[in-house]
Amino acid sequence: MAGHSKWANIKRQKARVDAKKGKTFTQLSRAIIVAARNGLPDPEGNFQLRTAIEKARAAGIPNDNIDRAIAKGAGTYSDDENILEEIRYEGYGIGGVAVLIEALTDNRHRTAADIRLAFTKNGGNLGETGCVSWMFDQKGVAIIDGKVEEEQLLEACLSANADTYEIIEEKDYQGAEVFIEVSQLENLNQILTNYHFTVKELELRWIPNNTVEIVDREQIKFLLRLMDNLESLDDVQNVTANFEL
Repeated sequence: MAGHSKWANIKRQKARVDAKKGKTFTQLSRAIIVAARNGLPDPEGNFQLRTAIEKARAAGIPNDNIDRAIAKGAGTYSDDENILEEIRYEGYGIGGVAVLIEALTDNRHRTAADIRLAFTKNGGNLGETGCVSWMFDQKGVAIIDGKVEEEQLLEACLSANADTYEIIEEKDYQGAEVFIEVSQLENLNQILTNYHFTVKELELRWIPNNTVEIVDREQIKFLLRLMDNLESLDDVQNVTANFEL
């Protein structure tokens, strides 16, 4: 049952090298729109929406803006803005690293141009749809905060029929991540809560089936800069890659 999430490690290693930029108000608002569009417009019955709202409130987004974003996602808000559409972009970073990008945009030509520029400036290239997505599986992830007793976590994971878990014990952070089929994420959340774990966040994450080990310092610099450039774009919601530092 015990597992190892290389992407989780990659993200933590990346944070150590170069502090990740915080999500902008636009990105957080659009995350709410996506969540409300993909499920119920009620956070009590939509874990993705609930998590998006919590992140937005933590960033100081006013409640009126949050309510407006929920209404836009549910299709009950009418204004003069262009229609937002979800698009997935795929490409390769330096060293043959596969990169998967989820975006929400009102202008796909602008977004594609911005993403293509980020790749080009950092030794990569934007590819065709489907060129790397076959290397990833989407999973539900429950992020647990605080010190974790592995025996208790294993029992909870078996009860929820989770795929795998990773216990994280670092100098500045203790917790765990549990991976499961997307459709079972809400059930996992309930079971972990019943076992008195503090579930900090629930999310959907693309997990690479294999990883590319990068050891060259110049390539590492380009890859981390590419990830930062992509994540800083307002239209981009999530970025996943399959490199291991």
